[in-house]
Amino acid sequence: MSWPPEPGLRERKKAKTRAAIQAEALRLFSEQGYAATTVEQIAGAAEVSESTFFRYFGTKEDVVLHDRFDPLLFAAFRAQPAAQTPVQALRGAMHAVFAQLPAAELEREKLRGQLVLAVPELRARALAQFADTMQATAELIAERVGRSPDDFAVRAFTGAMMGVLLAAVLAASELPAGDYLALMDEGLAQLEAGLPL
Repeated sequence: MSWPPEPGLRERKKAKTRAAIQAEALRLFSEQGYAATTVEQIAGAAEVSESTFFRYFGTKEDVVLHDRFDPLLFAAFRAQPAAQTPVQALRGAMHAVFAQLPAAELEREKLRGQLVLAVPELRARALAQFADTMQATAELIAERVGRSPDDFAVRAFTGAMMGVLLAAVLAASELPAGDYLALMDEGLAQLEAGLPL
C-alpha cells in the first residue's frame, strides 16, 4: 500500500480545484496586495464562479490560512517507525511530505507564511488555528509515547516542537531563498540535542 493512500477521482478533482484557487489567490495577493484583491478577481483567475470559490473557502482569509499539508504531515508522522522518538518521527514526516515538492509549491508556501505575518487579520486568525494545530500535534505525540495529551510534559514538549517550527517559518520567510525544510530539520535536530546554544 502506498503512502499516502491514493484518493478517489472526486477527491482528486476537489483538491485540484482548491489548490488552483489558492495558487491564483496567492499570485494575485503577491502582485496587487491582499487588501486590493477581491474574491471576484480570484475566482476569475482560477476560472471558477464566485459560488464555487465559496464552496471551497468561506472567506478570503480562509484561502490564505488553508494548510493542505497538516493532514499529510499527521499521516506521515503516524507512518514513521514506532521506535522513533517524536522528534525523529516529525523529521521523517517533514522529509516525506516536503522533500519532493516542486520549487513553485514551496515558494507558494513561503508567500502564504509571509502574508500571515504581514496582514493583521490573518495573523489573528492564524493564532487561533495554531492552538488547534498544537492540540492535534499533542494528541499525535501522546499516542506515540503512550501518554495522555493532557499530560503537561506532553504539552510542554509539543510547545517546544511547535516553537522550533514557527522559528523556522519566520526565518525562512525573511530569507530570499529560505529553505523551510532545511531550517525545520536544523531546528528539530537542535531540539533533539536539548536546544544547546
